[in-house]
Amino acid sequence: MAKIAVTDGMAEDAVLMLREAGHEVHLLRSQEELVDGFDAVVIRSATKMTADAIASTPSLRLIGRAGVGIDNIDVDAATSAGILVCNTPSSSTQSVVELTIGHLLASARYIPTADRDLRSGEWTKKSLKGSELFGKNIGFIGFGRIAQGVGHVAKSLGMNLHAYDPYLPIEIALEQQCVLHEDVEDVFRNCTHIAVHCNLTEETHHLVNSHTLSLMPSIGADGIECGNHLVSCARGGIVNEDHVLEALVNGTLRSCALDVFESEPQTTHLLLQHPNFHGTPHIGAATFEAQARIGFEMANLLIDFFNGDTPKSLINRSVIK
Repeated sequence: MAKIAVTDGMAEDAVLMLREAGHEVHLLRSQEELVDGFDAVVIRSATKMTADAIASTPSLRLIGRAGVGIDNIDVDAATSAGILVCNTPSSSTQSVVELTIGHLLASARYIPTADRDLRSGEWTKKSLKGSELFGKNIGFIGFGRIAQGVGHVAKSLGMNLHAYDPYLPIEIALEQQCVLHEDVEDVFRNCTHIAVHCNLTEETHHLVNSHTLSLMPSIGADGIECGNHLVSCARGGIVNEDHVLEALVNGTLRSCALDVFESEPQTTHLLLQHPNFHGTPHIGAATFEAQARIGFEMANLLIDFFNGDTPKSLINRSVIK
């Protein structure tokens, strides 16, 4: 029997699965309650498994990230301590795909602005002429599972796909009818719509900045003026929020929609007050379906691990070599 801590919540059915498998599950109210003595911890984005946090819990054998991004885990420190780090990479894909599409459509048709004006008693129909997504180029920064899902929907809407992903085999890009660029700046130069779907690394930190935004055209591939639009449902820190605000103010960028922020929770940045910005509070995976899948996948991963199997979604495989 293993002693498992859950710091940021977990689907009830998943907790039940673990308990029925004979494990002791503790639902903690905060990270401060995570002390030595646990064999595994399940976290989401709120818990930060820093080097100090890892050092204070030497009994841990596994850190399970219920979700995709692992930038809140010091993987090097975990590896040095012999702790496995795992995630659930595919469980939230569909939910993030749909949120991204929602933001793209909302930006193109000024839906948040229209809603805000209407609630304020203003009938601003004449000033809310948007643009179609049909015939426009969409550029993906990162072209993994989620981006490919967004691309599938975007193609059905008549968009043309471009991407920058140095790790993507050209065969996948060809299968997806996506133009793969070797230089990320070429994606910005060719696309009026940019969707960020890469991991946060030293190389991608503030990759979206005043320079790359200045490269974007405002006339679509169909020859129609549509402005330029940025959407990110990836990780906070890839987009330089100060530069985005500057671009919105000076007209370099028509609209921006973010689900993730460099500092969370985020409620005070001036970007949030700009009329051509709309955002969501990191809800990409916040659907009943995604949370059920994430919980099921994580519970099975833990059960298999404590039965002696190697987790399929192991991040730091060098630990078991």
